[in-house]
Amino acid sequence: MSTKTVSVSNAPVIEHRSQLIDYFARGEKSKDRWRIGTEHEKFVYRTADCRAPSYDEPGGIRDLLIALTEFGWTPIEEGGNVIALAGPDGTVSLEPAGQLELSGAPLENLHETCAETGRHLEQVKAVGERLGLGFLGLGMWPDKARGDLPIMPKGRYGIMLHHMPRVGSLGLDMMLRTCTIQVNLDYSSEADMAKKFRVGLALQPLATALFANSPLTEKHPNGYLSYRSHIWSDTDPHRTGMLPFVFEDGFGYERYADYALDVPMYFVYRDGRYIDAAGLSFRDFLRGELSVLPGEKPTIDDWADHLSTAFPEVRLKTFLEMRGADGGPWGRICALPALWVGLLYDQGALDAAWDLVRHWSMDDREALRDAVPKLALSAPLPGGGCLRDIAGEVLNIAHSGLKARARMSRAGEDETGFLDPLREIVRTGKVPAERLLERYHQQWDGDACAIYSENRF
Repeated sequence: MSTKTVSVSNAPVIEHRSQLIDYFARGEKSKDRWRIGTEHEKFVYRTADCRAPSYDEPGGIRDLLIALTEFGWTPIEEGGNVIALAGPDGTVSLEPAGQLELSGAPLENLHETCAETGRHLEQVKAVGERLGLGFLGLGMWPDKARGDLPIMPKGRYGIMLHHMPRVGSLGLDMMLRTCTIQVNLDYSSEADMAKKFRVGLALQPLATALFANSPLTEKHPNGYLSYRSHIWSDTDPHRTGMLPFVFEDGFGYERYADYALDVPMYFVYRDGRYIDAAGLSFRDFLRGELSVLPGEKPTIDDWADHLSTAFPEVRLKTFLEMRGADGGPWGRICALPALWVGLLYDQGALDAAWDLVRHWSMDDREALRDAVPKLALSAPLPGGGCLRDIAGEVLNIAHSGLKARARMSRAGEDETGFLDPLREIVRTGKVPAERLLERYHQQWDGDACAIYSENRF
């Protein structure tokens, strides 16, 4: 989730609806300026007893952040607490229960992305060894109950934790017990954004299936392969889902702005603190009628903050976020941007991907999304067959897109090799969660805690 660093007192006040729409248009970039931003979260645990450390305890989350400054990271504080770090490789931040996230810098190619990921993991492992901390790459805590987990001292999380139970039964699990990998990608025009959005939404269930990695809850199989994905189905219906309007004729910036205006607010950030506006209307804010800030109108910064509180499968800001994947180990962190860059950053690949899914109805897309958390690649496809039947074809399209980009490493290799972990999943027909369950039943004898020795970074 976003980390707010400062109130911008001179940010433009929104006086006209057109400013909301222009915000998205400002994200347009020529193809030569398209970049790749990769975000990945990981669970932090005590190596001595696998407990989730609190923020304040010796050797806990605060000490982890402070120790990382030796690598050149600059602390970001809120209320006197270090809650994030800024540096050339992006931002290191905290999720609500202390999950550690790298929001990577916008980079030109996947070789740079993987190098950035490697630097980050080397740094956290070096610090972790000194502090007695380990890091786990999964989509959900395999053994922790909500009550086992600490809460980080970030103002927006307090508001969200209070509000979540009002709107869904699993929102607290989303905040406290899950980790994800995401990739942020650019667009050149409104039409380009719309097509990428549609392909991203339609194929997001395939990404969820390939990265499914959350089959255990509180030490037992939970009946799902991506329980993290299932959690989003009962988090908050006003701000999640597959966004049917994206596939309607005429979809563009204005229609997404209308959607975002109908998403209830969480907060307003003023003078270094979060003001609780949970459930209130941004439309009222535009009229100067927000009850917690009477007479005040929002700024563009407030609009940007509000956009960060919608959680659909694909999200629009001044770039597109692909949000369907469970957390995982190093190799799969690099594979997710490889999949989406291959599909969306070459016109031929984008056209081919759209041709593959354009005939699906909205009911088809919803049914596929609903089936994937339990069935992964076995989820039924529209028209017959199952998701694994098109997985190889989609990877071939992504391969062709990466090949056409021809972004070479110093060793003369293109970006296609980053798809190899996904090709292995398709070849074997087993997603990561299925392999975890095999080990749980056969090698670990039902002991979920054995996962700490096998799935650490």
